[in-house]
Amino acid sequence: MLLQSFFTEAFFLKFIKFSLVGFSGVFVDFGTTFICKEILKIQKYVANTCGFALAATTNYFMNRLWTFHSTNPNVALEFSRFFIIALIGLCINLLIIWAMTGKFKVNFYVSKLIATLLVTLWNFLINAYYTFA
Repeated sequence: MLLQSFFTEAFFLKFIKFSLVGFSGVFVDFGTTFICKEILKIQKYVANTCGFALAATTNYFMNRLWTFHSTNPNVALEFSRFFIIALIGLCINLLIIWAMTGKFKVNFYVSKLIATLLVTLWNFLINAYYTFA
């Protein structure tokens, strides 16, 4: 019974919207990371962080307006919460990439994709029940 009240249709709709916003963020993240790493020759973890920062910022505004329909007048606090959660997600992301590329010799971009999928779950749950609650 508890799970039914948790996993509602509205919950899944928000997750789908959050995922679509995140999918658009993947293009911002990967594009920025690629430009920084391959064209500007910035170290891969720094390039990854640049991609993350730009994607997190655009994702916040899209999620605020479309996914969660937030009307919180304290945008600075809400953005801070979102960004802190995203930073924790970045640490998880970097740890997964480090483990996969360093320990298991998986391609950087394959590792980044797997890390992104896992961190999406973290970000949605915490943002749904903390940032935009």
